Amino acid sequence: MTRPVFRKIVLGLALAPLALGLAACGKKDPADGGTSAPISSEALAKVAAPAGKTWSDVVAKTADGGYRIGNPEAPIKLVEYGALSCSHCAKFATDGFGTLRDTYINSGRVSYEVRFFMLNIYDIAATLQATCSSTEAVLPLAEQFWAWQPNMFQKLQAAGEARLQGIQNLPKNQQMAALSEVSGMTEFFTSRGISRDQANQCLGDAAKAQALADQTEKATKDLNITGTPTFLINGSNVGSMEFKELEAKLQEAGAR
Repeated sequence: MTRPVFRKIVLGLALAPLALGLAACGKKDPADGGTSAPISSEALAKVAAPAGKTWSDVVAKTADGGYRIGNPEAPIKLVEYGALSCSHCAKFATDGFGTLRDTYINSGRVSYEVRFFMLNIYDIAATLQATCSSTEAVLPLAEQFWAWQPNMFQKLQAAGEARLQGIQNLPKNQQMAALSEVSGMTEFFTSRGISRDQANQCLGDAAKAQALADQTEKATKDLNITGTPTFLINGSNVGSMEFKELEAKLQEAGAR
């Protein structure tokens, strides 16, 4: 796994090379900071959702800058540090999110929170737009983006490094929007209800972009998050894994 060398971002100085988006996520070695997940000797009881809803309809932005669905009082709190450019995160979303939602979140025993982690400049552009609309729209947009993600890499490859580097010559307040256009992100988000003006306004929010970088730095320092996806179960960093492995840990914690 390649660890992201990503601290304070000074917008406009440089664009991360395309290879970073392909390599800076992956499976965490068990010796690389992971800890044991909680274990329950007994199965936890299911919790009924509010009348007329399923638990996956209950959405909130958290104090840690994440986006959570599910029972806020769920006894098993699952957190994913994920990057929208990360292919392993995309695989997790494709392979496991439906089961995670329908079997575990909707049981009321597990809540699921995504905290966006910035591996590169592409993550900043994508996250600024994924969080540009309502709180309820963030996780659906993220799941759809992960499914669409290969298209972004195809468009960036087709554009070539020379065109991407040329974006640096634009005024700083235009660079994010230009990167979003050439990667296909703008088309992706505008086709899902975010107007071009709204997208460009969010892409120009330098303070929010810096806050995303600061959030990434804090997660690295405080929780040993060194790549994506990394999972926490009830506050314990259990490392990176595919859905089947994570499902086993949720069951060991009592969601069975």
